[in-house]
Amino acid sequence: MKILVITGSPRKNGNSNTLADNFIKGAQEAGHTVVRFDSAFKNVHPCIACNKCGMNGQCVFKDDFEFVKANIIDADVVVYATPMYYFGISAQIKTVIDRFYAINGQIHVPKKAVLILTYADTAEKQAQPIINYYETLLNYLGWSDAGKVIASGVWTEGDVNHTQYPQKAYELGKNI
Repeated sequence: MKILVITGSPRKNGNSNTLADNFIKGAQEAGHTVVRFDSAFKNVHPCIACNKCGMNGQCVFKDDFEFVKANIIDADVVVYATPMYYFGISAQIKTVIDRFYAINGQIHVPKKAVLILTYADTAEKQAQPIINYYETLLNYLGWSDAGKVIASGVWTEGDVNHTQYPQKAYELGKNI
């Protein structure tokens, strides 16, 4: 399978990036092809709703989203790895998702998706808005959920290393 991992953390060694690394390791060991897009370190202009793309054409912006476009259309699995910022996904990953508008017609095909989420709080209800957003996005695109790693109680860089979540991410990648 071809897997596209889209990360949203601006911390290179942040908790969600650590889980993405573990997922990728497992997926590659299982023989899958994995490409990664670290949105926080790329230049992706926000969608301006100009509609020049017609939801299925060329975007007016020529930026790093071209990498996503080149890899998402043929991907079998799309992985979203994000920290929670003020009870939502990071702005960096949201900007990438908003640009899906330009390729809407090309990505409304059956795919699988994975959500990797890290957040500082330990209350499960705090993650629910992001899980709802993810599930709504999948429903709209006609994609199916292939698994989630929801890592609560991890705030400072490296906190996730002392939990079971890296192993869970690895196993999800290995068994995707």
